[in-house]
Amino acid sequence: MIKLPPLPYPYEALEPTISATTMRTHHDKHHAKYVETTNTLAKEKGLDGKSLEEIIAAAEKAGEKKLFNNAAQAWNHAFFWTCMTPERQEPTAELMALIGEAFGGLAGLKEKFVQVGADHFASGWVWLAVEDGKLTVVDTHDGGTLAHKAPTPLLVCDVWEHAYYLDYKQDRKAFLEKWFDTVANWEFAAHQLAAAQGREEAWRFAEAA
Repeated sequence: MIKLPPLPYPYEALEPTISATTMRTHHDKHHAKYVETTNTLAKEKGLDGKSLEEIIAAAEKAGEKKLFNNAAQAWNHAFFWTCMTPERQEPTAELMALIGEAFGGLAGLKEKFVQVGADHFASGWVWLAVEDGKLTVVDTHDGGTLAHKAPTPLLVCDVWEHAYYLDYKQDRKAFLEKWFDTVANWEFAAHQLAAAQGREEAWRFAEAA
């Protein structure tokens, strides 16, 4: 059985970028339901006791769409909480060098990240990731995840409406811009980069529980 991980900061810690009301609803209702449903379905499929990453991979291989979507959403949300911090940060020098190579600088990365997230149709996620030593921005639909396959995720932002609608209404672009500028956890992104290079262990859901 997997457990709902606690937030790594108080509900109000990300204000004014994300309100405590949004965080309570998002974590305590949406994320909790994904975890609950994953546990129920995993038990039915004989996957009880497996790690969340193993459940995701097994569900995808078996074509168990409902289990995959719920398990992937449980993973994505836990990763998302970790991708945010109340303390505004700047990327490390190593990460900045890669950002410069791929996007021409932090402003270029922000433009690309916001564009991909804002243009994403319907629900999903926008990721900063690394593959073969190069940074990329990708999006996944609905419960799509990078939990168990390349590229290695460094940061993710939730672009489902429940992530921003109470605070920004339909203005997803404004949410993404504010998110990138104020709460992106660049220290965590640097850790994930080191993991992709074999210098650290990559984040796993179990570490959040």
